[in-house]
Amino acid sequence: MIKKLVLVFIAAFAVNSYAQNSGTASPYSYYGIGNLKFKGTVENRSMGGLSIFSDSIHVNLRNPASYASENLKMYGGESRPVKFAIGGSHTSSSMEENGVSDDASSSTFDYIAISMPVGKFGFGFGLLPYSSVGYKLQTNYDNGDLQNRFTGEGGLNKAFLSAGYLVTKNLSIGVDAQYGFGNIKNSILQYVYDTDGQLISYQTRQNNRSDLSGVSFNFGMTYKALVFDDFEWVSSATYAPSSTFKSKNSRSFSTVVVNSSADTESIVSTIDGEQSLIDAGLLETDVNVASKFSIGTGIGQPRHWFVGVETTFENTSGATNEHIESNNVEYEDAFGLSVGGFYIPKYNAFTGYWNRVVYRAGFRTQKSGLVINDEEINEFGISFGAGLPLGTIFSNANIGVEFGKRGTTSKNLIQENFVNFSISLSLNDRWFVKRKFD
Repeated sequence: MIKKLVLVFIAAFAVNSYAQNSGTASPYSYYGIGNLKFKGTVENRSMGGLSIFSDSIHVNLRNPASYASENLKMYGGESRPVKFAIGGSHTSSSMEENGVSDDASSSTFDYIAISMPVGKFGFGFGLLPYSSVGYKLQTNYDNGDLQNRFTGEGGLNKAFLSAGYLVTKNLSIGVDAQYGFGNIKNSILQYVYDTDGQLISYQTRQNNRSDLSGVSFNFGMTYKALVFDDFEWVSSATYAPSSTFKSKNSRSFSTVVVNSSADTESIVSTIDGEQSLIDAGLLETDVNVASKFSIGTGIGQPRHWFVGVETTFENTSGATNEHIESNNVEYEDAFGLSVGGFYIPKYNAFTGYWNRVVYRAGFRTQKSGLVINDEEINEFGISFGAGLPLGTIFSNANIGVEFGKRGTTSKNLIQENFVNFSISLSLNDRWFVKRKFD
């Protein structure tokens, strides 16, 4: 157990050190509170985002009911393993606009979580990113000269505490309590030219920052039943009510010297711009987080194969950040569909390592709810992955890759074509053992 704990924290430090840059390089992270991160494990993402399946050796971050399950027969029906999970990812993107393309990449720490069994209850806690901001955009005049430059970074994280309860052999319920926190920083630089069309020596840059925090909840249910003797039918549902984050905002104005050839900005002086926020009533604002409901079902043979489908509905209408205004943006309700599954040739094979590997695949399509210039910003992805056993049937390393696209090139918008590589560790061990002899 000590060795596994050490491995977890070494991996956490390594992933966190590797992911010091922003968790996204998407221009669409400019809007609202940024791009919402996928709340799930590498195992989920490798199956097209499917999260309805849960078992005794993997943490399911999306449904708190998964923390409660039956004890294992191999443990004499007395307990089930303590589960650890940690993961990170790297995304490479190609962005297209009006026949011009550019490349970007980002790396991020995705989650760390622990699940502990206590009788019919199961408890979990951990940390994961909720949204990420990372962009550098610019607009040009008709003659090609720079007009504005927009930059942003930051995002929100969530620390969570979960509890699940096994109501019957087939039914479990659960709840997540989540505390969200973080900050979003952005700047706007408007270029000013003299009568000869040359940049003037000093430009003015507006700097904004929002520090956000708030509490939210997520409720879940999972039902499992054997049908036709050899098959297991699984259904699950989750519901996250709408919540409100408090945003404390600040603003300043900097005089900068722009080196257009080196693409750098040197700050000469900065003054406080808090009064402009006070006058506009934006010193403290509320950021509404939309309610979310998901439901799914699937069927398979335990420890051999599984296939399922899941739909997600999100009430994102009116989800805005008042501190960052956008005139050409609207929000409508979001919808997502995931289809995926896994296959294990022979989970208890004594020979042939690849017979014990979990092979995963799936696809997803998502209507994000973001509408720019009357164009919906949608996403699509197809994913593959594998769970590689680490010595025992309880611990494994998971790898996954997703190919997808976001956005469109219509109406001067940007289409992102991305490849996401992800890796995680799922480690398990037994902590609580009844003494057989005194």
